[in-house]
Formats: sequence, structure tokens, C-alpha cells
Amino acid sequence: RWGNPLHLLAFGLGAGALPKAPGTAGTLAAVPLYLLLMELPAATYLVLVLGLFLIGIPICGRTAADLGVHDHGGIVWDEWVGFLLTMWLAPPGWFWLLAGFTLFRFFDILKPWPIGWLDRRVGGGLGIMLDDLMAGVYAFGCLQLLAPLLE
Repeated sequence: RWGNPLHLLAFGLGAGALPKAPGTAGTLAAVPLYLLLMELPAATYLVLVLGLFLIGIPICGRTAADLGVHDHGGIVWDEWVGFLLTMWLAPPGWFWLLAGFTLFRFFDILKPWPIGWLDRRVGGGLGIMLDDLMAGVYAFGCLQLLAPLLE
């Protein structure tokens, strides 16, 4: 129901409606947002990501309830937040953008512990948001470990 602004946001302004790889499409749709935010001071950027996480809980929870499917594949607001967290403090440049994108998708798809456990055990909007936040934490950590080695 695209007339519902919560659904439109949860589906990443429509990116999550693609029939193949909606999570990847949703993450790709977050790249322009990252490019707009990347020059913010680090603390401001992190507070903004936290705010997007918090408002994502009701956005994703309501959309999932309306669809009758927990963590419907088209709900990609959580991918936006996880990707933005991944890119916090990332070095500038296209290489690092691609590395962050790839690392986030890797952890979001693979779901190593505790991501998969959270995905199965925590319900509602919080559950939808939390597993991607953790994938973002893992990807952020890897990106920060790689940066001094490759710069």
C-alpha cells in the first residue's frame, strides 16, 4: 500500500519492492543517503543513525504487521540503518564505499552469531531492526580493521 507513508519508508522508497535481491537493492538505495550524510561530524552522524534505528522500529513493525509477515524481504529500512552504521568513520573514496557495501551485505546474508539468533528470537520491529544493526556492527568493525592496513 504505497499510499501509507510507513510502508513507503519501510520499503526504502520502493527499492525493497524489486522481485530479486530486495535487501541488496535496499542497501544500494541507501548509498545516496550516505553520500549526503558522510560529511557530517562523526557524533552527529552517529546520533542520526541511532535516530533512524529508533524510528525504524515502529516503521518496520507496523509494516510487517500490516503485511502479516515478520521481516518481509521487501522491508529494507533496516538495511539502510545497518549500511549507514557500517559506513560511520569510513575512509573517503569509492573503494571504501564498495568495501562497506560488500561487508554489510556479507554479514546481513550470512548472519553469524548472534545475528541469526537475534533474527530468530526477537520479534516485531525491534527484531527486524536489530539483526541488521548487528550486521552493521560486524561490517563496521571489519572496515575499521582494514582501513589502517590498506591506506
